[in-house]
Amino acid sequence: MKGLKFYALGLCAALLMNSCGDTSNATKGGLIGGGSGAALGAALGALIASNSGKGAIIGGAAGAAVGTAAGILIGKKMDKAKAEAEKVANAQVTTTTDANGYEAVKVTFDSGILFQTGKSALSASAQSSLTNFAQNVLLQNTDMNVGIVGYTDNTPFKGKSAAESAAANQQLSLQRATAVSNYLKGKGVTNNQIKEVAGLGESNPVADNSTAAGKAQNRRVEVYLYASDEMIKQAQAGTLQ
Repeated sequence: MKGLKFYALGLCAALLMNSCGDTSNATKGGLIGGGSGAALGAALGALIASNSGKGAIIGGAAGAAVGTAAGILIGKKMDKAKAEAEKVANAQVTTTTDANGYEAVKVTFDSGILFQTGKSALSASAQSSLTNFAQNVLLQNTDMNVGIVGYTDNTPFKGKSAAESAAANQQLSLQRATAVSNYLKGKGVTNNQIKEVAGLGESNPVADNSTAAGKAQNRRVEVYLYASDEMIKQAQAGTLQ
C-alpha cells in the first residue's frame, strides 16, 4: 500500500484545491468537474488526499468535464446516504471529494470503540453499529463503491525499533480494516461493492500524537462511499434515483 500513500500525497499537492465551505453536497456536486473511470487505487488515494486537504475540492485527473446535472444527482444521493450514516451509533460522518470531483461520504469509527488495545477482534458494540451501517446504508446504496482504511497512532511496540513498530502498526491497521470488511460482508455487503481494504498504520494522523486524546483520534477505521462507474453513467443519463 506504499504506492497508494505516495499517490495520495502527490495528488493532494499537484491538483488545485479550494475551500468547500458549508455548501450542500447537491450544490457542490454541480460545481465540480472531473473525469470518470479513475483506477481503483487512484480513487481511494484521491479520497484520502481530499480528506488530508481538510475538505478541499480535488478534480479528476483525466477525461472530459462532467455536467452540472450529473453532479447534482450524485450529490443528492450522497446527501441521503450521509443522513442515514449519521444515525449509526459510534459513527462520525463527513463529506469529501472523490477522484472524479464528485461528492463522497466518509464514515469514521473510533478504534477504541471497535477493538481492544492491540487487538483486531470486533467488540460487541462495534458489531451492532456495523450491522446497522450495513443494513441501512451500504445495502441501500449498492451502486456506491466502498473503500475501508485502517490507521493507528504512533505508539511504539515494546522491544521494537521505530521502523519495526511502524511496520507492526501498519499490519495491525490492515487487520482491523479487514475485520470491518469481513464483518460487513457477513451482513450481505458484496465483494463487488467493497473495492479496496487498506492499512496505512501511523500515516495521515488527524490529531496530535503527543497527547492521549490525539492518539485516540488517530486510532480509527475510515469507510468511504463514492460513486461507482455505473452510478456515474446513470447520473450522466439523468436516470439516477
